[in-house]
Amino acid sequence: MLNWNPGTNANFLLQQQLTMKTENKILELTFEFSLQIIQLYKELLGNKEFVMSKKLLRSGTSIGANVEEANAAQSKREFISKMSIASKEARETRYWLKLLNASKLVDLSYTNHLNQVEHIINILTKIVKTTQDSMGAVKE
Repeated sequence: MLNWNPGTNANFLLQQQLTMKTENKILELTFEFSLQIIQLYKELLGNKEFVMSKKLLRSGTSIGANVEEANAAQSKREFISKMSIASKEARETRYWLKLLNASKLVDLSYTNHLNQVEHIINILTKIVKTTQDSMGAVKE
């Protein structure tokens, strides 16, 4: 049973509002990032890079797909799970970008993509932690 505490509940509501604004931002960011990854994939294919480009395309577009699924979650646990998967996909995407950059298989600039995925990882981490913290304050 929950005890109603105006200060705690007001903080929870404020935290929820901030989380919702961040979620809308992450939806937009991950969609735009997916489009940029698709464009990069085309450039890599044009330079005859077929293996890592496919892995990058899969993980890079999966980030936004999981964020989209999280928004349809039926529980906070499911929401956290989908956002955590999106975070893992973002980390995998960062790995492929770093590998492409370091290997110089295709001489392109990956700096912008790396900066963007880092920003996405930071936001996803914040969303997951904030939601996990809110579960401690209010049970589903």
